[in-house]
Amino acid sequence: MEDQEQRVIVTAGASGIGRAIVDAFLESGARVHVADLDTSAVDKLPADNNLSASVTDVADADGVRKMFATAHENLGPVTTLVNCAGIAGPTAVMEDIDPAAWRQCVAVNLEASFLCAQQAIPHMKAAKAGAIINMSSTAGLFGYPMRTPYAAAKWGLIGLTKSMAMELGPWGIRVNAICPGSVEGPRMDAVMAAEATKRGSAPEDVRTTYTKGVSLRTFVTAQDIANMALFLCSPAGARVSGQAIPVDGHTEFNGTMEAQ
Repeated sequence: MEDQEQRVIVTAGASGIGRAIVDAFLESGARVHVADLDTSAVDKLPADNNLSASVTDVADADGVRKMFATAHENLGPVTTLVNCAGIAGPTAVMEDIDPAAWRQCVAVNLEASFLCAQQAIPHMKAAKAGAIINMSSTAGLFGYPMRTPYAAAKWGLIGLTKSMAMELGPWGIRVNAICPGSVEGPRMDAVMAAEATKRGSAPEDVRTTYTKGVSLRTFVTAQDIANMALFLCSPAGARVSGQAIPVDGHTEFNGTMEAQ
């Protein structure tokens, strides 16, 4: 793979962490196809000869097949897949979670990565090379009270990652999971606001608790995540596979684990 042009698919690549990853790959000279459900965000992507996009629900198998067909037309066979699509899911104690909300959270955060990998793997096996990144979370390492659907899905992604690495290693395909901690931005702000509401506290108090649980006493940025994705998919990461790599400033404890 090191001798190939990188042809990258990034799911949820039109904003947030995904957009930072897209920009990083473009800057490295790769050709990129974005799959994103947000039409307005897709419309705001820059005009670039190395960038194409599809409005796609990556939790829908037919939609994923169509997206990969479009990406193949624009890029050729994919060499790199970054599964970045995810949603926060419900914030509630277990007994209050709507089963439909549970299923949606697992579908987007876990099943979508499975569906996209299924489509990418044949291209990579044919080339006997490739790189896949699954975007997990520190919630997939430590758990996350009141966010059990999210934590379960992100934990499942790590199992998926390690199993894929075992299956695909003989074809020279490496598979890793990135586990972001608290990432600066509107999505994390919304998560903290929802938690504050459930706890009857102020959002800034929730943020303080999260920050105290990190050795570096800081949130990470989307660019931090993009830097790790670029490394893992580059020749410098050629011997790294089957790993769940936190980018979190070192989580000492999950701030949500205080007394309920």
